[in-house]
Amino acid sequence: MDQKTLDLLRDLTEAAGVSGFESRITGIMRGQVEGIADCCTDNLGSLVARLNGGPDRPRVMLAGHVDEIGFMVKLITEDGFVQFAPLGGWWDQVLLAQRVAIHTSKGPVPGLIASKPPHLLPDDERNKVVERKKMFIDVGARDREQATKEFGIRPGDPIIPWAAFEVMADSDRILAKAWDDRIGVAVAIQTLQALHGADLPNAVYAVGTVQEEVGLRGAETATDVVQPDVAIVLETGIAGDVPGISETESNVKLGGGVAIYVMEGSAIPNLRLRDLAIDLCEGRGLDYQLTLLERGGTDAGRIHIHDTGVPSLAIGVPARHIHTHAGIISATDYETTLALTIALCEALDEETVASMKTC
Repeated sequence: MDQKTLDLLRDLTEAAGVSGFESRITGIMRGQVEGIADCCTDNLGSLVARLNGGPDRPRVMLAGHVDEIGFMVKLITEDGFVQFAPLGGWWDQVLLAQRVAIHTSKGPVPGLIASKPPHLLPDDERNKVVERKKMFIDVGARDREQATKEFGIRPGDPIIPWAAFEVMADSDRILAKAWDDRIGVAVAIQTLQALHGADLPNAVYAVGTVQEEVGLRGAETATDVVQPDVAIVLETGIAGDVPGISETESNVKLGGGVAIYVMEGSAIPNLRLRDLAIDLCEGRGLDYQLTLLERGGTDAGRIHIHDTGVPSLAIGVPARHIHTHAGIISATDYETTLALTIALCEALDEETVASMKTC
């Protein structure tokens, strides 16, 4: 992976942007495509970037959500500890002992998710998962007054998982937070950059959608702006090549290529669009994995039922440990996903898109 791509992934993943607080990420995205795309935002905050040039139709929407999972300050106790609410889906067991940053009007405040030490737990509690409602964030405050007046913490402030971007010992593997879904945002950005100046048979819109993790909200409003004829949702794939996950739960592996969703919890893809993606992979020698996700969903869940319906497909870069503080991807899988996305944009001419519709 080249340094330019690594720098982009570092900037996107290390930036803070939980649901409802995504402006830093849309700002990075805008900065990357300025000069090659016309940009606007909808009234919810999603960024819509239309690649300069080309016809008006068919409109191809590339959607990657800019938000990440995190938390929000619920209240500050009299002793200066922070109680918090989740933004997005968390499993309580992965929260304890993790570092976070609370983003206040005075700047970020570091903290640690903590609870009662094991030395003080009675026997009947030692083997139980600690519930989030029994956890708190320790910001080192002496009391509520210091936490609020000096540190600037108040209810409603976003709380971001803290994890540094790192290329691992195997240089194909990269560790960072927020792959879900900054990886999709990166693919959308680099697709526009790769297609700039090309003679395309369509209009390509790269969209950074907001508030996906709390109900696919940005996808709904952004689709109203774009009015797409076809949509590619750029996501993560849940890599199951780790201890404790069986092949029937997830057959996706790091290094196995782009994940093509044959179904996910919110949408079944357009079959002709799905088959086009498979044919392009096989014709171009791109590794791919077909995957089915019974629970959870992607922005395709809102996009595909817009108006009279939008042919849609979700594809993803496999990632281990999603919906925790940090995860791992393969650089090779990223490059394969980017190559497929570019190929799809080049192939989706008026005739091809029309063939995906049933009337």
